[in-house]
This record gives sequence, C-alpha cells and structure tokens, in this order.
Amino acid sequence: MLRFVWECWKLNLAGAMEFRLSFLLTAGMMIINNVVWIVFWGIYFSRFHVLNGWGLQDVMMLWAIAAGGFGVMATFFGNASRISNLIATGQLDIYLTQPKPVLLHVLISRMSVSAIGDVLFALMIYIAFGDKSGLGFLKFALAMVLSTLIFLFFTVIVNCLAFWLGNTEGLSFQLYNALLTFTTYPTSIFKGLGKVVLFTVLPAGFISYLPIGLLREADLLFIVAAIGITLILCIGAITLFYGGLRKYSSGNMMGLRR
Repeated sequence: MLRFVWECWKLNLAGAMEFRLSFLLTAGMMIINNVVWIVFWGIYFSRFHVLNGWGLQDVMMLWAIAAGGFGVMATFFGNASRISNLIATGQLDIYLTQPKPVLLHVLISRMSVSAIGDVLFALMIYIAFGDKSGLGFLKFALAMVLSTLIFLFFTVIVNCLAFWLGNTEGLSFQLYNALLTFTTYPTSIFKGLGKVVLFTVLPAGFISYLPIGLLREADLLFIVAAIGITLILCIGAITLFYGGLRKYSSGNMMGLRR
C-alpha cells in the first residue's frame, strides 16, 4: 500500500514537472501572494507591537502553520477538494473498478502545483521566525501534521455532502474556503459566538491557535482537544464517504488510470 501511494505521488510530481517553467511560475506566484500578507502584518506590528496578546512571531508562525498545512494537504491529497464534483459527474466509477482503497486512491490521484509554493513558504517562515531547537522543530512538525489533517478531513466531509444533496460543489468550496480564510487570523480577535463557531462548525480555531497553544506555551488541554477534533474529523470523513458510496449512482463512465 505504501508503495502504491509513493508511486502515485511520484507520477503526480512528474506530471507537474513536465512543464517546468509553468510549475516554477505557479509555485512562485503562490509564495509571492503569501509574502504580500506577511508584509501587511509586518507593517501592522511596526506600529502596534501586540495584538490582543499576539506578537509578530506568533502571527508569522500562524501563517506558516496555516499555509503549510493547506499546502501539504493540497500537494499530497489534491483531489480532496474535487470529491463533490467527482460524485456529481459520476467520475468515481474510475476508482471503484480498481482494487485499491477508494478514498485513499481518490485523494492521492491529483496534486495542486500552486500548493507546493505554500509548503516552501511555510518552511521559509519557520526558518526566519521559528524556534529551530530540537524541541521547537518537533512542536512545529506536530502543528503541521494537525493542520494538514484538519484541512484534509474537513474538506472530505464538506465534499461528501454531494452524496445526499446532489451537486454541492459551490457549497463545499465556500465552506472549504471559509476554513482556509479564518485559519490565517489570530483567534484573539474573535469574541462570543464567532469564537464558538471557529472551534465547532469551522474548526479553524484549532489551527489558528496552534502558535499560542502549542508552539509558545504547549497548553496540554488545547493539544489534547486539537488531537481529539482531528480524530473526530477523521472518523467522520471516512464514515461519510463510505456511507455515501453506498448511495452513489454510477455515471457509466469508461476511463483508465495509470
């Protein structure tokens, strides 16, 4: 199984590298896009040194974790955001005819080239602002894993709505985009109901609070909660996908995959 996953990733990368200039430009533009936001925050903190308890380093690491988690998810599991489209158009047939775990096969069969820029950006920010001690690196690695898995399983869940509601590509994209957007803002700027939503309906709070609750202070209660919500999302995503698969109607499509 690991060899199958590895071969899929290699094929995806080989396909992306076929047009190297396009690959470099796409990844490079994503880095530039993220840097623009970093410059904005740098200007802000040059005038106001603290934002509700968050310093410049905290916000920089927030962007590293959010961009990095999204980037790893979209690079290695790039089909997650297209599941609703595959369901609505009957393209899951291609995966059902092959003796591989269907959900895993779907997820790893596509790579987002621009997301590689997000991963590189995250590493650059960590090198510039992160704690580069052994413990600091392990904490950053754990934050990246949690961020990646929350992005991945939440994306699968919202896309699986298509099994029951029909073509939900627009709705799935909006929910997915909302999660991505709110992970890039410090949790301290949200109060009341907004903060509750970020730790329940949209689990963005579990990503955006990692720079404080894991990297800065290592809050054990928060870390356990973050791991717990990740496991819940994992179980929910797998259950919804395979439960929905029993309702799936074939699109009668013929196709071959390598």
